Amino acid sequence: MSDVLLSARDLTKRFTVRGVYGRKAEFTAVDGVSFDVGRGETLAVVGESGSGKSTTARMVAKLMEPSAGVLEFEGEDITHAGAAQLARYRADVQVVFQDPFSSLNPRHTVERILMAPLDYQGIAPPGDRRTYTKELMERVGLNPDHSQRYPAQFSGGQAQRIGIARALAVSPKLVICDEAVSALDVSVQAQVIELLLRLQRESGFSYVFIAHDLAVVRRIAHRVAVMSKGKIVEQGPCAQVFDDPVDPYTRTLLAAIPRINPEWDRRRRAATA
Repeated sequence: MSDVLLSARDLTKRFTVRGVYGRKAEFTAVDGVSFDVGRGETLAVVGESGSGKSTTARMVAKLMEPSAGVLEFEGEDITHAGAAQLARYRADVQVVFQDPFSSLNPRHTVERILMAPLDYQGIAPPGDRRTYTKELMERVGLNPDHSQRYPAQFSGGQAQRIGIARALAVSPKLVICDEAVSALDVSVQAQVIELLLRLQRESGFSYVFIAHDLAVVRRIAHRVAVMSKGKIVEQGPCAQVFDDPVDPYTRTLLAAIPRINPEWDRRRRAATA
């Protein structure tokens, strides 16, 4: 694997919940997961709802503290990062959320939204703010003349491109996509996936790609980690996990992928093997 950028070891997250008659009980959402993400690599974390994949993403993004385990970034332990360390980490790690409209401030223009990460970090944009905003919009396929518009004036796919542009504003080393295309129409999904692939080729950053749609994962991922009930039950190179799955749960997920013609799909894979 390429040089390791992010390393998680035995990450665990427990929640205290109130049960019957108000009794407190402990619920383990993520149970000792371990994985690495190389530079320029995409690791897809897949599983059904409630598998723990989004909780794992939030711990990696430092939006949630782990109950146990170690998280390292570029060899530095950032598991319980202090304020200064956390500020540096958030300049290197950005998130693209599932619902663009709930993650974009409806009262702010696109220019203000895209400049917010730089303002938070105290970073001056190259050149002036308006020029840099237009450059970011062009990179993600948006009309740069629309920089003074508000999120509600864009379609869902366009709004997600704004979210991607915001993530790119501080030139991150890792972008976490938490179900970033699941709320989009299929045709728009394909366009956004191609955009994410192109941006990665251009800039060389890494992705942690959280998803439940395995057809999308196969297009974008280098490696796949399959989660079930808070644990990683299988992980490996994308082709290996898809074509020769070991765990029964992985086989169940793969069997659920819609196919127009299963026999044609089998022959195609055999011809390209």
